[in-house]
Amino acid sequence: MDMVIALVLVVALFAVLGAGLWIGLALLAVGVIGMELFTSRPVGDSMMLTIWGSSSAWTLTALPLFLWMGEILFRSKLSDNMFKGLAPWLDRLPGRLLHTNVVGCTIFAAISGSSAATCATIGKITLPELQRRGYPDAMSVGTLAGASTLGLLIPPSIIMIVYGVAANVSIAKLFLAGVIPGLVLALLFMGYIMVWALFNKDKVPAADAPLSLVQKIYAARHLIPVITLIALVLGGIYSGIATATEAAALGVAGSLVMARIEGSLTWQRFKEGLVSACRVYCMIGLILAGAAFLTLAMGFIGLPRHLAEFIGALQLSPFALMLLLIVFFIALGCFLDGISMVVLTIAVLLPTVEAAGFDLVWFGIFIVLVVEMAQITPPVGFNLFVLQGLTKREITWIARTALPLFMLMMAAVLMSYFAPDVVLWLPRQMQG
Repeated sequence: MDMVIALVLVVALFAVLGAGLWIGLALLAVGVIGMELFTSRPVGDSMMLTIWGSSSAWTLTALPLFLWMGEILFRSKLSDNMFKGLAPWLDRLPGRLLHTNVVGCTIFAAISGSSAATCATIGKITLPELQRRGYPDAMSVGTLAGASTLGLLIPPSIIMIVYGVAANVSIAKLFLAGVIPGLVLALLFMGYIMVWALFNKDKVPAADAPLSLVQKIYAARHLIPVITLIALVLGGIYSGIATATEAAALGVAGSLVMARIEGSLTWQRFKEGLVSACRVYCMIGLILAGAAFLTLAMGFIGLPRHLAEFIGALQLSPFALMLLLIVFFIALGCFLDGISMVVLTIAVLLPTVEAAGFDLVWFGIFIVLVVEMAQITPPVGFNLFVLQGLTKREITWIARTALPLFMLMMAAVLMSYFAPDVVLWLPRQMQG
């Protein structure tokens, strides 16, 4: 009977999604179908209470603020200045300015919280410049596709906030847990660029005229505003002075002041950034509300408990369970965006994950890493869509260029399993 119910709900979900209904409304519709067909509970009261509860959580207020901060930076000269500050320092590494994709994404990820925003912002800066200088399109686009996913992993991260709310896990600990894996993944990406460059020396353009140390330091002045903003946001969280929400407010205030000082903040851009952030947050909020109601409906039906019992009956080892979850999330990522994946599955999976002995902070980073992989998996890889808009290339071509970085992310997931301290060391220092 459980299989029949699950099949009906899955078919209903794909039917309403295929009909073009918004994801949030599709989730609400499937929840209504499930409760009407398979339970005797009244739908109206349950829906109202669930939607209000999921949309009024105080922790969620950090989300629109981080979105707004990213929009301000996207529309200011602060992001453009990153390339000017980074290029002189990276020109002597194997692969030269291809590293600006990785380092630029790493820095911008620490102030945006969104992989799509990171991809769009850094792509608009680096792709035209790399093309003008003669770097291969496949490497320029592929490294940007992979590196931009760091927007989800390096704090502050929107998806970590969503996971923290859904799983009742400290967002500050999740932010701390993402720092080292994010930096390790960035180093893996840079290592791949270096290895590729050593085997393809003829495809790497010649270096610019060498600069003295003084000239490099002078060029690095362009990075000061961005680094100041990172210190303001992350320093406030890690020092315990500010919560994630308060740090987000500091980030918005700081980005507005800096954009005003360097002259790119106009009233028109201010309005555009605010409207865009509101639009994105409304989309996310609707998805969260729909997923919360669908989760409630599945709880009334009993599917999460039965699924947990089924997976428990398989007697899988923790490693086998992790491999199964990797396949599951990548398959899900072919059809849903990252936030939908998290809010749809967490409530169902948490009992099984806890029974397997996984730390919920570690599992949050695992989820983020796997969702990162889904961001560059066709047909619904958000970063692929962003890059298609930037480059006008086919999604399949972009996905092929990102495949080596996809494999590096898989290696990072396995490393986090066999060496969990990579994830948990910083959060434990917070506890201490």
